[in-house]
Amino acid sequence: MFKKKTKKKITLPTARQIESEILREKYNRKYKQVLKSTVYSLIVVAAVAVLIATLAFPVLQISGSSMEPTLNDEEIVVLLKTANMKKGELCCFSYQNKLLIKRVVGLPGDKINIDTNGNVYVNDELIDEPYITDRAFGECDITFPCYVTDNHYFVLGDHRSTSIDSRSSAIGLVSEEFIVGKIFFRIWPFESIGLVD
Repeated sequence: MFKKKTKKKITLPTARQIESEILREKYNRKYKQVLKSTVYSLIVVAAVAVLIATLAFPVLQISGSSMEPTLNDEEIVVLLKTANMKKGELCCFSYQNKLLIKRVVGLPGDKINIDTNGNVYVNDELIDEPYITDRAFGECDITFPCYVTDNHYFVLGDHRSTSIDSRSSAIGLVSEEFIVGKIFFRIWPFESIGLVD
């Protein structure tokens, strides 16, 4: 009628099993720490990269043909934020809530003249423009010679027959305050990756 209670036999782990379990726990703890620090590092690096890209080196996609053959439609370029421009550099500036890219031809104090054949003269000297393929007068409704005023730049697109630039009174001389920076590096397409001049 009464059942005999049987004692359960308890087996203790061996020293080797305890040691193995301790090592496994240490490994798990260390793995979690390394994983956590790696994730934190990646987050910090990504945040810094986004910050740098936004503040110093924005990435832009080219739209249109006004800078051909130097820059083509849908190419992706990197911009260096600066308002300090030199002749020949590719300038990105804000115009009616858009970003336009043109080449700086005239600096403050320069005298600009363009003849009907599209030859550009800066301070009465014909400038060498190896980056253009079509010399054209283009859309022009300003009077030459044009004198570049303080804190302004005279800019032209490389595709002169289609570009709307400082030759048009719609854009005119570009004020330094509207300059976002200069294009200096192409990152797409991969076969054309490199510095832009």
